Amino acid sequence: MSVTSGTDHTKKSAPDPQAPAVILVAPQLAMNIGTAARAMANCALYDLRIVNPLPRWPNELSRRASSGAESILDQARICASTSEAIADLTRVYATTGRTRRMTKRIVTPRQAGLEAREASAVGEKVGFLFGPERTGLENDDLALCDALINVPLNPAFASLNLAQAVLMVGYEWFQSGDATAPSRLASGDSKPASKQELENFFLHLERELDHCGFLRVADKRPTMVRNIRNIFQRAGMTEQEVRTLHGVVAELVRGPRNP
Repeated sequence: MSVTSGTDHTKKSAPDPQAPAVILVAPQLAMNIGTAARAMANCALYDLRIVNPLPRWPNELSRRASSGAESILDQARICASTSEAIADLTRVYATTGRTRRMTKRIVTPRQAGLEAREASAVGEKVGFLFGPERTGLENDDLALCDALINVPLNPAFASLNLAQAVLMVGYEWFQSGDATAPSRLASGDSKPASKQELENFFLHLERELDHCGFLRVADKRPTMVRNIRNIFQRAGMTEQEVRTLHGVVAELVRGPRNP
């Protein structure tokens, strides 16, 4: 499968100046920086700040691993300290799997995304802080943050790699402002069938069911007709599907053909 599968290159999302910044503190692997940038692009996050990256920077391996998100890497700010990286921010969430015995408010990624969206809407500048792959953020970094993000996962195996963590938090930020319907029918090029088209099919079907004797019991006919109609109404049929069913009924009436 292509690394860009699912991407519509005709659609360009203009960077939102109020979108949160992503701060990677002392990332150790070039590939992880690249995949984190890819995760950012998935969620329309474009402000990347890197504190003391271990790999030499800029890095070609990071660019290849970003799978098309090179512009995020090209514009990334390289900072000497966490304090420098968050200096212009008003609210910072730190991702960590441990509270380190600190008195800090702990939120889920979903709650952090909602709060970040609300804060951005009133002009605050928000940041999400991620630590080194092996050790995570140090206590001094956590002390600079307003709240901690803890991901509720299987407690027996809750470890995430850097890009997974960025995607998890970024996804919740993106979803907090997304209006996509939770469910929809993908019908290709065929439009939903109109009520008139459905009515024509029902009359066709019922006429043939009367002819073959299926609806022969007069007292039961109204209920049976309603039940049959409800079956097809629930299907949410398209124009093409209604045409197909007309053909099915017609062929059943015609009967078997000679070989």
